[in-house]
Amino acid sequence: MGPVSCVFCAPEDAEVVLRGEMSYVRYDKFPVSPGHMLVIPFRHVPSVFDLNSDEIAEIGKLIVETKEYIEQGYHPDGYNIGVNVGVAAGQTVMHVHIHVIPRYVGDMENPRGGVRGVIPERQGY
Repeated sequence: MGPVSCVFCAPEDAEVVLRGEMSYVRYDKFPVSPGHMLVIPFRHVPSVFDLNSDEIAEIGKLIVETKEYIEQGYHPDGYNIGVNVGVAAGQTVMHVHIHVIPRYVGDMENPRGGVRGVIPERQGY
């Protein structure tokens, strides 16, 4: 169990949408788009690079299950999957969490470059 102040360490049952033995899925409380979800390990570690191979395998499986769940209720046209590691990369909660962000045709003028948009001047190529 991680720090008492960590918003991801002790999820309430009502907010858990999918669950594995080592990780869970919930909606993002500040969604980028409708259906935006987070895949989060129960173990408190700051970085995806701190996860063990079993946690990584389960999280990979939950990412696929999350996509299937989102498809049923939101019918997106695409997805971005991302992880912020460290303050320089925009991480604000120091408990690793993987964003599964549904994308929709027309949700931005030019989506070309996708996750490259974290540095807007480098999105186009």
